[in-house]
Amino acid sequence: MAKSILITGCSSGIGYDAAHGLQRAGWRVFAACRQTKDVERLRSEGLNALQLDYADEASIRAALDHVLTQTGGTLDALYNNGAFACPGAAEDLPRGALREIFEVNLFGYHDLTRLVIPVMRAQGHGHIINCSSVLGLVAAPWRSAYNASKFALEGLTDTLRLEMRDTNIQVVLLEPGPVTSRIRANSVPYFEKWIDWESSPRAQQYRDSLIPRLYAQKEGKDMFELPPSAVTAKVLRILNTPSPRPRYYVTTATYIMGTLRRILPTRMLDWLLAKG
Repeated sequence: MAKSILITGCSSGIGYDAAHGLQRAGWRVFAACRQTKDVERLRSEGLNALQLDYADEASIRAALDHVLTQTGGTLDALYNNGAFACPGAAEDLPRGALREIFEVNLFGYHDLTRLVIPVMRAQGHGHIINCSSVLGLVAAPWRSAYNASKFALEGLTDTLRLEMRDTNIQVVLLEPGPVTSRIRANSVPYFEKWIDWESSPRAQQYRDSLIPRLYAQKEGKDMFELPPSAVTAKVLRILNTPSPRPRYYVTTATYIMGTLRRILPTRMLDWLLAKG
């Protein structure tokens, strides 16, 4: 029988490519999306799609129950991928915005993982892959909410990996750098909801820097940007490895930043990161 995997955040980008790529590789894929319209679209493309909203505990439980009903109570792998960003300077970020992003980017991952672990314990094996980011290794200006959620995910995942050493459950962090996706476009509604940038002491910086980049129609690729298939290739490597490494970098940018974080003094790294 084909091995089974639940992938979240499959409406576009990294999750979308992973769902199709793993299905082509012979996996039994359960592709989760937050919105019903995306679930229906993926079903029309031949994927076994279902609804899962990380911000809703009942939705998380219902989605996993649906998967386990179809598999007879087993699940070989979980790929926590769904996430969003809320751009803006840290001093302009209200508590509600931080709470909202943590509900999805951290608490939702944690809830789903906790529900999956007993399944994997019972069957004696499993892979749990948490999609972090290069921004879980180093911070970047204007991305405080996203940075914070990914740094927190790194700590939570590292702890879980240490605690799972006495089991056959493999816990892995995936750390992509710039990958072609809709995360920038998808962040606009959150920016407009939470950031009162015109009242900010940094209003001119918003006008000169963040606003043009956020709203501009993207042309070409960013430096070091790779297609989502590069991430899918790493996911397949992890899943096909009985004892995978704790971390897998994707894109040259992540390798560079991972190295610089280790060798540069903090002030020098700050200077480099502040330049964008």
